[in-house]
Amino acid sequence: MALTSLRLLAQRGIQVTFVSGDGSVEPGLSALGIDVVPLNGIPIMAGARGSAALRGLFDNRTRGALRDWIAVHDTPRTVYHLHNWHKVLSPSIFEALRPVASRLLMTAHDYFLVCPNGGYFLYPQGRECAHVPGGIRCLAASCDRRHYGHKLWRFARNQVRRSLFDLTATPATVIAVHEGMVPYLRRGDVAEDVISVLRNPVTPWRTTRVPAERNKDVFFVGRLEKDKGIDLLARAARRAGARLRVIGDGPLGQTLAEEYPEVDLLGWRSAKQIAALAAEARMVVVPTRWRETFGLVALEALMSGIPVIASRFCLISDEIVRHRFGLACNPLDEVALAGAIEDLARDNDLVREMSCRAFTQARRLAPTPSEWCDALINGYERKLSQSLPSAAGIALSASPRPLPTGAVRDAITVRSKLREGAP
Repeated sequence: MALTSLRLLAQRGIQVTFVSGDGSVEPGLSALGIDVVPLNGIPIMAGARGSAALRGLFDNRTRGALRDWIAVHDTPRTVYHLHNWHKVLSPSIFEALRPVASRLLMTAHDYFLVCPNGGYFLYPQGRECAHVPGGIRCLAASCDRRHYGHKLWRFARNQVRRSLFDLTATPATVIAVHEGMVPYLRRGDVAEDVISVLRNPVTPWRTTRVPAERNKDVFFVGRLEKDKGIDLLARAARRAGARLRVIGDGPLGQTLAEEYPEVDLLGWRSAKQIAALAAEARMVVVPTRWRETFGLVALEALMSGIPVIASRFCLISDEIVRHRFGLACNPLDEVALAGAIEDLARDNDLVREMSCRAFTQARRLAPTPSEWCDALINGYERKLSQSLPSAAGIALSASPRPLPTGAVRDAITVRSKLREGAP
């Protein structure tokens, strides 16, 4: 999303500086006139365990680099937009950003701003968490995917962020990517008047409807990780006797190949290749175990006319069912998930109805990239008008999500300024 915003803003003639947490640079940014400032941070999971743990709690070097950049380049017409931070950057960046908090927006693509494990989810138990982040019950809960010791480190990290940047009383704005996130952000002590909602932009895989009722195959698109529930889907597809085709790569790839030889593992594919393969899909299943905040794959499929079976843990699942675009179930219930697959596999009329309805109506669930960019710019203008009523400019700061290749990258994009007289 951050990389998308960079390109869209640059195309609108807005000056953008991209501060990259780990120093990696996306090809083509400089050709768009985007300045790239690498902080050369080290991914939190890299290096010796002890030094990585300390660096993850407070990285003084990247804090200093960001603070120095702001001191040299900041103007009253500069807006900062922080996307993700937790994989490379540390809570120290919030200390650097605190002086410009009145011109800061932070997009919550997950819950790491408030929740130690980022998902409001008890991973070992496979169920949702009802605790208040930072409380005694939160501290006592063994919720981490790895072990309780790692949870304690995450808890400490969250407490450091709280001490450096208080979200209960900040002039910054927290952007939720779905309305369903708001109660969870509030539970984490984010003030209600700080939160705004802007759903991510969605571009369909295909511009013509996929005649899903003529197809047979079940598709999964995404990272092959336990969180995403691909192993749950493989078991359910085997039970349902359905052919499962998997687009994506990740640590569970080898396990799937060994334990489910009948699954067609297609690996990572380009957007163009996904569009071609999607023409053969009867349904797309999103079996995520954790509290998915948006559900980009589900919406890309629906807008292409492909019915979706969504995990109940996806915030978008209620809308999918309400608009009759697909089904929803608990992916941890193998029988229920297999039953949902069987229901769509044997009913051509139902699949056709869902396909046509989703293709014509699912756009209402998310903006186009152009609409999203308009909303971002409006948000930046509001931020400037609040901090400087006579402002005639804009700026941005953001952090990209991991690339499809699996490269880990956090960043902040800063300082996108509207040209004088720009619309």
